[in-house]
Amino acid sequence: MNNSEEPIYLTAREAAAELAISPATLYAYVSRGLVRSEPGETSRSHRYRAEDVRALKNRRAPLVEGQGLRAVALSEQATLEQAATLLWDAGASNPFAKSNMPVVSPTMRKILDATREAQPVDRAVAVMALAASADPRAYNSAPEGRAATGARIMRLLVAAILGTEPSAELLHKQIARAWAPKHKHAEDLIRRALVLIADHELNPSTFTVRCAASTWISLYDAVIAGLVALKGPRHGGAGPLASKLVDTLVEGDVEAIVRERVAQGERFAGFGHPIYKYGDARAVSLLEKLTVAGADERLTIEVPRRIAEAIGVAVNIDYALAVMRRTLGMPKASETAFFAISRTAGWIAHASEQLASGSLIRPRARYTGPAPK
Repeated sequence: MNNSEEPIYLTAREAAAELAISPATLYAYVSRGLVRSEPGETSRSHRYRAEDVRALKNRRAPLVEGQGLRAVALSEQATLEQAATLLWDAGASNPFAKSNMPVVSPTMRKILDATREAQPVDRAVAVMALAASADPRAYNSAPEGRAATGARIMRLLVAAILGTEPSAELLHKQIARAWAPKHKHAEDLIRRALVLIADHELNPSTFTVRCAASTWISLYDAVIAGLVALKGPRHGGAGPLASKLVDTLVEGDVEAIVRERVAQGERFAGFGHPIYKYGDARAVSLLEKLTVAGADERLTIEVPRRIAEAIGVAVNIDYALAVMRRTLGMPKASETAFFAISRTAGWIAHASEQLASGSLIRPRARYTGPAPK
């Protein structure tokens, strides 16, 4: 003890409790030099300077602003349907009423049958291209009408991705039954994850959706724009890369693999975020719930800690989704499709807002090349 009878060092659990954060976020702070860490009594334990923890506690408020904390709070109880209704500002109407089902034309069924072996997102794009023409209410411009169209789009999208018939059943239950029928925690974990990633400001796919919607296309076509933009490996396509990392780590020595990849200058898919410099609260929340549900703690705790300490980069939602995919036994390559299902709620909100504004998004460009002769 020092003269004030306060401890000089704290355990990881004590330090995390003092800051009201998860161990993964604590390790991110350590990696950035905000909290000093030293080896503990065993090779796998560490202790943390109490004065650093308390100094950080007194000035950390700006660090947690905008880190998905509202999404985390909403994910405790809400379904994706409830989150979508909030995003769409649907008011007193219920866009997800059981009677509000998508129209599936004979031609759309042929497309679904012909694309059974295609990637889920590609199948969804193909069938969605015909959906607006089949839906007589596709261009209803009333707020309640657009919200109802949004619900039909989401139900059609889930059916196309899962290869099932459109259903009024809660979306997370449909996904759990199709992709993780044997895991008792699948429904709750999937529900949480869907809410956590339903919307995220003007990310590339969402900005694409708004640009497309500004030309007055249908909500169906606006969602197609988002689906195509999402596929890129630097956006929704990062999920499969994170899953490959998870599979590699769980099958070997975590410490040795991380050390080798760092030495070779390799990136870690699912780590780092342009907005969340001190940790993605969505990822931290989902990893904590996965730990409680019995997930491999090497993946939920050790890997985020070791990578944060090694390269100073915190975990993001792509890694957490990859751990969930492996824990629940969901199909490989389902990561981007899962992301698409959830993010469609946000796309529809942005597209509806853009349509209501009546404005065309038309950025200007400035020529910086050689002057003409």
